[in-house]
Amino acid sequence: MSIGQEVTNTPKPAPAKPVRRLADVIFAGTARSSGILILLVLVGVAAFLIIEAMPAFTADSKDIAGGKGFFSYIWPLVFGTAVSSIIAIVLATPVAIGIALFISHYAPRKLAGPIGFVIDLLAAVPSVVFGMWGLQVLAPQMGPVYKWLENNLGWIPIFAQGSTTGRTIVTASIVLAVMILPIITSVSREVFLQTPTLHEEAALALGATRWEMIRTAVLPFGRPGIIGGIMLGLGRALGETMAVAIILSPGAFTWALINSGNSTIPADIALNFPEASGLKLNTLIAAGLVLFVITLIVNMIARYIVDRRREFSGAN
Repeated sequence: MSIGQEVTNTPKPAPAKPVRRLADVIFAGTARSSGILILLVLVGVAAFLIIEAMPAFTADSKDIAGGKGFFSYIWPLVFGTAVSSIIAIVLATPVAIGIALFISHYAPRKLAGPIGFVIDLLAAVPSVVFGMWGLQVLAPQMGPVYKWLENNLGWIPIFAQGSTTGRTIVTASIVLAVMILPIITSVSREVFLQTPTLHEEAALALGATRWEMIRTAVLPFGRPGIIGGIMLGLGRALGETMAVAIILSPGAFTWALINSGNSTIPADIALNFPEASGLKLNTLIAAGLVLFVITLIVNMIARYIVDRRREFSGAN
C-alpha cells in the first residue's frame, strides 16, 4: 500500500428484502392449507377405521365369520389381494414399458398420437365394463387353459384343480393388468419423453444402436418414473372392487390359483357391506383397515425407492 493512500471501509449495502406480493401470499397459504387438510383427512380416516375396527379385534373368535377369529378370516383375503395385484403388475409392467418406449422413441409422430390417445382412453373405461368383459369373454376362454395346466402341471399346488368356469384369481389378475396398463404406460411415456436430448445424442454419437441408447440413457433416467407408475398401478390393483367382485365366485380359500374360491379384501367388503350390521360391520371395517395399512406400506416403500434413485438427474 502506498503512503498516503486512504483506506476506506465502505459498508456493503444490505440486501434488499424480497417483495411479497399479495398473490404469492395467498397462493402459499392455500398450498399450505391444502397440505395440512390432506394430513387431517388421512388422520381422520385412520382414526375412524381404528375405532370402528376395535370390536372385531377384541371380539370372541367364535363371533367372527368363520368361527376362528379375525386373523383366520382376514389372511386368505390378504393373500388373494396380494397375489392378484402382484400377478397384474408382473403382466402389465413389461407391456406398458414396451408401449411407452414405442410411442416415445419408435413410432412416427402421426402414429404415436393416436396410440397414446387410445391407451389413455382405457383409463376412462368403468371398472364394471372390465368386470363384465372378464366374466363373459375372458373367463370362458381361460377355462380350457386351466384344464391344460391341471393336466400337465397339476403336481404343482398352484396349478391343481383347474376351474372349468374360468372364474379364478388368475382371470381377475389379467383383468386388473388391463386396467392398470394405461396408468403405467402414461407415466412411463411422459418420463421417457423428458430424457435429455444431449444424453440420447451422445449415446448415438458413440456408436450405440437405438436399443443401446434406450438401455444406457433412457431407462436409467426414467427408472424413478417407472417405479412411480408401477406403484400407482399397484395401488389401483390393490383397491379395485367391482371388476374383481364380478369375476370371482366367493368360496373357500385354496392355494390353487386356477381354481375358484379365493377373494380379495375390496371384493369381500363390496359383496357383504350392504347387508352387514353389528359385529359383521365392524369386521368389514377392520378388513378395510388392513387394506389401508397395506396400501400405506406400499406407498412408503415406493417413496423410499424413488428417493434413493433421485441422485440421477438429467442435469448431470
